[in-house]
Amino acid sequence: MIVDTEPAAIASGLRAALGALKRRLRAQGASDDLSSAQIALLSRLDRDGPATVTTLAQAEAMRPQSMGAHVASLEARGFVRREADPQDRRQFRIVIEQAARDELARQRTAREDWLVQRIAETLSESERSDLARAVVLLERLAGI
Repeated sequence: MIVDTEPAAIASGLRAALGALKRRLRAQGASDDLSSAQIALLSRLDRDGPATVTTLAQAEAMRPQSMGAHVASLEARGFVRREADPQDRRQFRIVIEQAARDELARQRTAREDWLVQRIAETLSESERSDLARAVVLLERLAGI
């Protein structure tokens, strides 16, 4: 197999492969009743903590009205709650509930289980070693 080592070729192949992998992983942990925007919102709250609707909308590149609709839907399901903002009592912030954390954990576990299975079934020991080294490089590219 001849591999093109030009940065543009690597970038193009990497973008396509990571995009396809991301879609496959998303499908593995998918919830029939949560949209990708709602999952992104819950993930942000889980990672960053409570935030106002406006802050969430800006972070997710969404209109505040659209974010408000997602928040209302998640609130009706018991996944988030509103509480007064301690710095500005005129505003409220959105707080994630344990039920949402449990759902996010279920989805993460499903995605990771699928990926473990694919690695085990698809890659040889040598290829797994190559992939482990590639993860280090990907982390460096991502700045983590």
